[in-house]
Amino acid sequence: MTKSLTMAELVRQGALTFGDGYRTKKSELGRPGIPILRVAEVHNGYIRPEFVDYVSADFRAAMGVKVSQPGDIVLTTKGTVGRVAVIPGDAPEFVYSPQVCFFRVTDGGPLVDRFLYYWFKSAEFWRQASSRKGQTDMADYLNLADIKELTLSLPLRTEQQSVVEVLGALDDKIELNFRIAAAYEQLLQLRFAELGLSDEPGSEEAIVITDLVEFNPKVAKPSVEEPVYVDMAALQTDRASIPSWARRPPKSGPRFMNGDTLLARITPCLENGKTGYVDFMEDSEVGLGSTEFIVVRSRPGVPAELSYFLARDHRFREHAIRNMVGSSGRQRVSAADVANYLVNRPDADALAAFGREAEAAFAHMKSLQGENRHLATLRDTLLPQLMSGRLRVKDAEKIVEDHA
Repeated sequence: MTKSLTMAELVRQGALTFGDGYRTKKSELGRPGIPILRVAEVHNGYIRPEFVDYVSADFRAAMGVKVSQPGDIVLTTKGTVGRVAVIPGDAPEFVYSPQVCFFRVTDGGPLVDRFLYYWFKSAEFWRQASSRKGQTDMADYLNLADIKELTLSLPLRTEQQSVVEVLGALDDKIELNFRIAAAYEQLLQLRFAELGLSDEPGSEEAIVITDLVEFNPKVAKPSVEEPVYVDMAALQTDRASIPSWARRPPKSGPRFMNGDTLLARITPCLENGKTGYVDFMEDSEVGLGSTEFIVVRSRPGVPAELSYFLARDHRFREHAIRNMVGSSGRQRVSAADVANYLVNRPDADALAAFGREAEAAFAHMKSLQGENRHLATLRDTLLPQLMSGRLRVKDAEKIVEDHA
């Protein structure tokens, strides 16, 4: 049995609360306060915090329901329409910007919260949204009046829950792989600290960082018509992996190869920690990146992964941030300035041991990232068939059992 209900009808039944974000006045901005969640922080399936603006805590009462709660479903509705994510239980509290819409499902009602999340990823949502979506000179948008008229075909709660469990098993496996990779990185950060490179160097042991790594190394032009291209959005603030990239005709930008680290050099990306380790290309392949990257490469005899942990190191990043120049909001640091940095000379045996451990861990992390791409493809293949009823849940469960 399937029932069709509009978003407005779900609200009237008390099954759903939704709305757009808080329209902050300039006079309300300030710290300490609550960070503002913008479109840039919402990615398909997850939130990636890169908070820039904060609303002063003095205005907390005025924000009302527009402050996040765990389990909220967030949909971007202006600029880039259609990114959707669920607010995790351990997320900090933040206020929604007007460019996103939040959906808060009532427990025990006709709608299962995760079913709504997957519905926003379905072809049916896009069909309805595309017919209602407006456009200004600057960007697309989906307003609240249009969202109220979106119609969901809702099976019984038990069937919704079954669909959620099938798709959720794939998402849970993806999340588990992310957590394993994060644990590797945390362990290796401790190993990096044991090398003494995070400490203020003593006069006798000090060496320039360019004894260990080089910045923006010379690389030949790509040999293919459409080389790999990595933009700023692809870099993560807390993980080494670069989960997405494109191919396009070569233009300007730094060149890189496997084993290189990409470090954002512009505000606020540098301060937010945007950094990535390249390991997804062929060994001889050359890629291109945003002009706002600095490429960091370990010198021969130095573990390739050291460049990444150096770029993540707190003391090194403080050095880079102190050396930024330019107008407010568009400050950058140059490769020459980040290279003007001293560290303690690491013990050769300890450095080699770090390299062996890092190499093994990064090989496993690369495997996990590849598995995640496969699982995401399977999820996105099953989703429209399950949501439309063309594929039975039991048949989908058998498929998922073989992969998750």
